Amino acid sequence: MVYGGKPSTGCFLCRKRKIKCDEAFPECRNCLIYGKPCPGYRQDAIFRNETEKIQKLVKRSSSSGSASATASSCSPTTTTTDRSSPVSQTSQALSWSGSDSGINSPLALRRLSDSSWEERAVCYFFDQYTTALGEPGEGDCMNHLQFLPSLYSQCMDNPSSCLRWAVDATALITLGNEAKVPSLDVKARKSYGMALRGLRQALQSRTQAVQDETFAAVVLLSLFEDITGERNGLSSSHTAGFELLMKLRGESQLGHQLGRDLFSFAYAHTHIEILALGDKPRFNTEWIPGLLNSSDPVHRLIVTASKLSELFLKASSTPPAVEADLPSKFASWIDSCKTLDFELAQWGQNVPELWLPLIVNSQQGDSLITYQRIPMAAIWNYYRALRIVLQRLILELHHTLATLAGANGPVPDDPMALNVIQEMITDVCRSIPFSLGDVDTLGNPIKSLEGKPQIRAFHGYTLLWPFWYVLSSGLATPEQNQQIRSVLARVGSAQGIKLALILAEAPADQYHQNPLLTKAMKHSL
Repeated sequence: MVYGGKPSTGCFLCRKRKIKCDEAFPECRNCLIYGKPCPGYRQDAIFRNETEKIQKLVKRSSSSGSASATASSCSPTTTTTDRSSPVSQTSQALSWSGSDSGINSPLALRRLSDSSWEERAVCYFFDQYTTALGEPGEGDCMNHLQFLPSLYSQCMDNPSSCLRWAVDATALITLGNEAKVPSLDVKARKSYGMALRGLRQALQSRTQAVQDETFAAVVLLSLFEDITGERNGLSSSHTAGFELLMKLRGESQLGHQLGRDLFSFAYAHTHIEILALGDKPRFNTEWIPGLLNSSDPVHRLIVTASKLSELFLKASSTPPAVEADLPSKFASWIDSCKTLDFELAQWGQNVPELWLPLIVNSQQGDSLITYQRIPMAAIWNYYRALRIVLQRLILELHHTLATLAGANGPVPDDPMALNVIQEMITDVCRSIPFSLGDVDTLGNPIKSLEGKPQIRAFHGYTLLWPFWYVLSSGLATPEQNQQIRSVLARVGSAQGIKLALILAEAPADQYHQNPLLTKAMKHSL
């Protein structure tokens, strides 16, 4: 007997379709996406007689001579990657097709399997941007588009589905950024146009507008906009759509898991823009926090962010008051800020033990912050970003109150607020090596696999706005600013998220402005 190479460990259907299997248990996600039951995996111990196969290969190579040698030099070598790696067969194909083989890249990639570009793109996109139900290390603390594969499987063959086209567009642009194939960008733009057309039609009917599929399409279109870096400045063109659909869907959307997942994405999206850009919501959202699950740490953080947004909005929309009333109004806002900050501090004390940060030393002796799971770093950085925004608001209110009281000369900053801000910024920076997958939980360096990122794209995506809040505070040191900008540039280039590159290259004066704060201060003076 002759050893003919390591057999594939993928499920039977993936091997039949000749695509990379993620080897998840109890069933592989590709089968779920394909809409077929996973037939399972073969046993680890397999004995095959390869003698006859080798004899045929030897005979064939003897008869074909140099022509056979030439053909074999153009054939890719298929390797088996570690199942924990985010690098799929698509990535292997991409790295091979970019070699000096002289074969056109699209043709080379197509030869690796019978899958279409769209099928490959969807599999790669789901691998990079979605978490699986019960997925170790991901779904247990952060759900990112977990609903999408099953929802897509229901509409993937429907040419009139806006979600089908939105997924295809976002998947193609994601794979196109990785493969550096311009034709995929063209395909993605065409699918994006089809998605917009389908979405407009769906919104004409209230019945279709409130469906999960329609809401999910808006989620995907907003993600497409961030991947391509095509926001209007830093404002998303889909925020109004989120707010409209949240209002139309009402309280019933929180009655089932899929509705809650869609809502959480949209609600967080809108409040990021309130705090970052000073935008106001287009409908009353005060009823929403009371319906969220207070036992869920992420929901508790969302509720606190909502309260902070409301405080910002009150400060910006309060009509001019009698001069004698202004000091008491500003003092009241400062007290409200401090109450919110205490609530945030309590959040950090009451998370599950598994979520708590770990303080470790790197091999170079630097103090780092790590976690049991990478998504926990993103959640904690959102917490730190909220505290930075809140303390900066306290500083602004304190300055204005001192001016109203007739203070002469520069007003000293509140040392407690400055200390909290610097502590939060420092902790964000200390968590960067772990957030990027450069070190493990113990602070040991992780070797990159063929130069590929150690994190999935959605990990990098969730870093963007917390880092933006650090830069926009104007209170980070020059070294910290440079570190944050470098990380944003790295996420933008490695994960193909153009919004990250825009944030990394934005002028400093654009960072150090908060329209809502400026509006509030001018309005009251």
